[in-house]
Amino acid sequence: MNILSVTSSPHIANKRSTRGIMLDVVIALLPALGVSVYLFGYRSAVLSGVCVAACVAFEWLYEKLLHRPVTVGDLSAVVTGLLLAYNLPATLPVWMAVVGSFVSIVIVKQLFGGIGCNFVNPALVGRVVMAVSFASAMTDYAYPATAPDVLSSATPLNLIEQGGGEGLDALTLFLGNYGGVLGETSCAALLLGGVYLVLRGVIKPIIPVAYIGSTLLFSWMFGCAHPLYAILSGGLFLGAVFMATDYTTVPYTNAGKLVFALGLGLLTSVIRIFANSTEGVSYAILIMNLLVPYINDACRRRPFGAAAAAKGKKIALGTAAALLVGLLIFGAVYRIDKGPRISEPDAGSSATVDAGSGATGEAGATASATA
Repeated sequence: MNILSVTSSPHIANKRSTRGIMLDVVIALLPALGVSVYLFGYRSAVLSGVCVAACVAFEWLYEKLLHRPVTVGDLSAVVTGLLLAYNLPATLPVWMAVVGSFVSIVIVKQLFGGIGCNFVNPALVGRVVMAVSFASAMTDYAYPATAPDVLSSATPLNLIEQGGGEGLDALTLFLGNYGGVLGETSCAALLLGGVYLVLRGVIKPIIPVAYIGSTLLFSWMFGCAHPLYAILSGGLFLGAVFMATDYTTVPYTNAGKLVFALGLGLLTSVIRIFANSTEGVSYAILIMNLLVPYINDACRRRPFGAAAAAKGKKIALGTAAALLVGLLIFGAVYRIDKGPRISEPDAGSSATVDAGSGATGEAGATASATA
């Protein structure tokens, strides 16, 4: 007697497992780890090891205490630990990294049901909580001894915000020879990992390409003086390749992924330029994670033979398209009208004249020019 098995969709047979996918992600992250050890020393390896060990330990302990199946073997906790470590400076005290690991695994991941049930990226929430709780330690960056003078005590985004981006060059930023958190500096290493994931079929290039490209476009439109340098710094490649492509927190369809990536580029540019914050990537991804259910609903494919989309859905999509076009027009007009957005120099750096010299007004200006 034949027994018919009735199961829910999707009915797709695939030999890939969660462990295999996570192992590919770990392999893709290794080049960035190697570069961080080269630039910042052994502390990079220590901090990464502590985050991975803490994430695995917290997941195992939580599941044991609640009598749930132990899932540490799927390597998802290892990936979370590495991603969290890549968002931390090499000088961070080890105990703070343990706190961030607890937030990422227990509060964000396990309390919502474990892998596949979290609605935001666990590592990013851990990073944001630490940035708020340990603000000073989280901005105490290490700087490579081989970094150029202009990058020996400041990050590229800080220089761009202060109007000092003229001393930067794209090759230095692409290779990552500057200060910052462990995994955000070397775009070359992150891009190498991204290519590996695409070739292995783990991710599609839609989100990374659209995210980076839209950030470049919106940064230019909103008056950033150096939009190319802006996309090569600040962790954009780390977020675009490894965090914005998390299966659980991104839309299902290709159209939804494109909308998701464009929203990321818009929010990242707005936060960086108008909020004067270097945390644009983290906040943009978390905000768009919260909007994923609505994007899925708006971009859901119509089943074959089903009725056309409801009128309300068409209105919502039309309104979103109109807003995007209007924003593009506004950005272009803003760019033409305002030009590049360059920070004013500090008052203390402006030329001053000794009061005892008696030089005033035009004479003082002439003296300064002559000097």
